[in-house]
Amino acid sequence: MNTDKTYAEQLAAEYAPKDTSKVVALRKLDRRAKLPAAVFTYTFGIASALVMGVGMCLSMGVIGGGGALMTGVGVVVGIVGLVLAGVNYPIYRRMLARGRERYAADIVRLASQIAE
Repeated sequence: MNTDKTYAEQLAAEYAPKDTSKVVALRKLDRRAKLPAAVFTYTFGIASALVMGVGMCLSMGVIGGGGALMTGVGVVVGIVGLVLAGVNYPIYRRMLARGRERYAADIVRLASQIAE
């Protein structure tokens, strides 16, 4: 196997003018369909983890004085954080499906044009 030839072909392909505007458009449509769900999921997951952490801190007495009332509030807040983290994935799947439905016709049309 000639590695020099492979490297030269790879380098030439990198610098050659690309006529793949349809492929780039297809990638952009795919990204546009998936990105909102991913951004929301990461943001919601971080927020729910922070809520759960605040609940843990309250229940262990790190913040809030450490009384019995704050321990109970901390347990409730921690459970709310766990529930929020638990519903994150179903929300992600629903948002992803909605984004795919919105752009499905354009993506299928463009992909079939590329395949021909």
